[in-house]
Amino acid sequence: MAKKKKSNRRSFVALERKLLHTKQWKSLSGSEKILYIHLKGRYDSSNNGELELPYTAMKDVGGCLGSRTVFRAFKGLEEKGWIKRTQAGGLYRKINRYALTWNWDHYDGKEINEEKLGLTRKPQKS
Repeated sequence: MAKKKKSNRRSFVALERKLLHTKQWKSLSGSEKILYIHLKGRYDSSNNGELELPYTAMKDVGGCLGSRTVFRAFKGLEEKGWIKRTQAGGLYRKINRYALTWNWDHYDGKEINEEKLGLTRKPQKS
């Protein structure tokens, strides 16, 4: 059996700066933001719709101390359109699976004054 090759690349979770200034991001609670970042951290470009994040994985993460808080964060993200549940779990001995909707990750930013926020570069005079 062949060994799995280790990657020397660093892994990260990408959030565009524009996203951080949108009304949609600001409307999320702290626990929803934390949960979204952790859920997005499990995405690897081939597993959308099969993302799993058990409540126990969030047990020791600050801002998500109780299972009720995690439940409310998942529910809030679903209601606001950030994630979609693809498989219901829990009582039926299956695990909940989720998909990222990408509604605001590739946001066009028309409502944002990018110049005021310093997100655009002004052309330099020669």
